[in-house]
Amino acid sequence: MALYSSGVSDVGVESSVPALAWGPVIGGSVAAAATTIILLLLGSGVGLTMVSPWAGESASFTTVSVTAAIWFVVVQWLSSAFGGYLTGRLRTKWAGVHTDEVFFRDTAHGFLSWALATVVVMGLAGSAFTSLAGAGAQAVSTAATTAVTAGSAAAANTSASDAATGYFTDLLLRPQDVSARAQGDDASAAAEVSRILVQGAVANGLPETDKAYLSTIVASRTGLSPEEAKARVDQVLQQIEDAKNAALKAADDARKSAATTAMLGALSLLIGAFIASASAAFGGRQRDDEEAAVIVQR
Repeated sequence: MALYSSGVSDVGVESSVPALAWGPVIGGSVAAAATTIILLLLGSGVGLTMVSPWAGESASFTTVSVTAAIWFVVVQWLSSAFGGYLTGRLRTKWAGVHTDEVFFRDTAHGFLSWALATVVVMGLAGSAFTSLAGAGAQAVSTAATTAVTAGSAAAANTSASDAATGYFTDLLLRPQDVSARAQGDDASAAAEVSRILVQGAVANGLPETDKAYLSTIVASRTGLSPEEAKARVDQVLQQIEDAKNAALKAADDARKSAATTAMLGALSLLIGAFIASASAAFGGRQRDDEEAAVIVQR
């Protein structure tokens, strides 16, 4: 049968004081949330000084991103430490409780304070965190549209649905003698070329028949030789492919950046939870030690 320092047996005895004190938890979480908001606003102000609309006067995107990530980690850790420490210092002393149990309760109070503060801050800045977490998925989902738009700038006045159906319509009505269609009016020829380019961008390439047809139209409209017209068509198609690859690379980079940021954010939150718990245990111990010192002095 275990006896604590109070001399009270642990058999058949139940304390009337609950182990969880919500007052210190709420107080510490409110302090942590307020500290987080203040520090984030301060970081936003400093970050805006690093960005300028004038060429050559703004920090690079990488520098701004890395600085913002580091500041977010610092904010998380500082606010967690402050809120956890207040939680430990504000709770009342548990009489007749083993020191190991006191340590556990202080740690649990610090963790709950961190959790409540995190929920509050996430609720206040929910849209920002959601945008951050979904940046990669949004970039990937819009990559195809971006690539097609970049690769078919000549078809800006043609809708995607009209281009898709118009291409197959043109294919059905394409005459045996392609030079006959090439001699048509400029507007219809430009529209048909635009639909072919859009289809090629969507289908990741053009068949040789379409390339030959485009070369015929280009040669007829520009006065170039068939070889020069074919070279120009190949050059434009390569530019379209390069634009698509650049758009896909940008989307993939955004996805990787969002994934890295999310994982680092989760790791920072876990470390913040540990800091809050340790700070609460430290604050609670200081509170008990100072009270014991006052009693001894008396």
